Amino acid sequence: MLKQGLELKQTQKLSPLQIQTIKLIELPIQELEQRIKDELEDNPVLDEPQPSERDDDEPKDISLDEIGDDDSIPAYRLKVNNYGKDERPQYNTFSVRESFTQSLLNQLGFRSLSRHEYAVAAFIIGSLDNDGYLRRDIDSLVDDLDFRANIKTDAAEVERMLGIIQEFDPVGVGARDLRECLLLQLKAERQTPEVVNARTLLSDYFQDFSNKHFQKIMTRMGIGEEELKAATARILKLNPHPGGQVDDSYSDQAQQIVPDFVLTIENGEMMLTMPRFNIPEIKVNRKYAGILNDTTSSSPRAQREAASFVKQKLDSAKWFVEALKQRHNTLRSTMQAIIDYQHDYFLDGDEANLRPMVLKDIAEKTGFDISTISRVVNSKYIETHFGIYPLKYFFSEGLENEDGEEVSTRELKKALRECVDAEDKHKPLTDDQLVVEMNKRGYKVARRTIAKYREQLDIPKARLRKEL
Repeated sequence: MLKQGLELKQTQKLSPLQIQTIKLIELPIQELEQRIKDELEDNPVLDEPQPSERDDDEPKDISLDEIGDDDSIPAYRLKVNNYGKDERPQYNTFSVRESFTQSLLNQLGFRSLSRHEYAVAAFIIGSLDNDGYLRRDIDSLVDDLDFRANIKTDAAEVERMLGIIQEFDPVGVGARDLRECLLLQLKAERQTPEVVNARTLLSDYFQDFSNKHFQKIMTRMGIGEEELKAATARILKLNPHPGGQVDDSYSDQAQQIVPDFVLTIENGEMMLTMPRFNIPEIKVNRKYAGILNDTTSSSPRAQREAASFVKQKLDSAKWFVEALKQRHNTLRSTMQAIIDYQHDYFLDGDEANLRPMVLKDIAEKTGFDISTISRVVNSKYIETHFGIYPLKYFFSEGLENEDGEEVSTRELKKALRECVDAEDKHKPLTDDQLVVEMNKRGYKVARRTIAKYREQLDIPKARLRKEL
């Protein structure tokens, strides 16, 4: 039996301005600049005045504030000038490497392959993980090529194309496991005695080598301790993550990351600026302003429709400019709150001074929602006198030390790393012993915490850290 009834629900609907602001807050500075250019191109009522226009007797554009007295179009001051003394400052940037996949495809293009072979090889490249490994078995790739790409092939051809990819830079790419990755690198080197021993170690005694069974290896290989040390040292110099080593020299397309904020210290005072951010003084094209101001109720219908169109575009422009202002204020307030919260850290960049901090802490200081803080933090960078950092870097959980003070997990990890670096590598510290060492330094941590942080730092277990 069907029943009908009324139900009241309270919902919150975001205004166009709020939606616009949220979208702009998420953008890093370079994408924001492109967004502003797009708006100037897409909105026909807007002109960005050129310097020469300001000296003309008859300016082509007029300020938005000069248009009408319509209360439905609120007047805003449209310029937020945050430049320093130099209006064209030199922005520090740092490179982000070219796409790993793209660099391999570029190398593939230099090989003399048929269109079919190229398609098979390109599919294999697209199947590599971020470290440069092929984690799929050959038969699965054959099936995927058939069903997903409609490319008919067989295991022999896939193996052959994979062999070509394994000749590419960085050396070791296309390996199916760590042993193959290291062996590919050793194969490409001059075959000195230590390299030959290293290849034998990996090809015939990889499991024993991984488990540090050194005496067993020396007996079976018939070599002495010095020879084993030399072979081991050669292996340790190899790169287990070739996918992370694509060099910028490949890159005509290398991206440039531009910091959204710059923090300097002048006379002991911290100065925060956003030198790249500037809302242009947007002016309305005089032709469109005339259409809007000259329209009356007795105007022809076409003229009124034109005026309605201009008004719609004018509203859009004002929302956009106000959203830019709100983005600027939100980002600046958030960054200032982070600097205030981490004041001691920003003085010298010492990680020991980095306080535990989560999004909620900054939300409470600024009055913004946690979701807003998250949007600000995402994909934004700050330049300091000790380096360029993503804003996410400054956030971490915390634990108490022996004095009951809260310390950041980053400080704990730094202390743990120092304990491991200082240990006797002939007798590495177990997790229980690391707990004792951390307690000596004033950090109360449980064994499971040590194990978790050790894994996050890619520090092997004690047995695997043992050296000859």
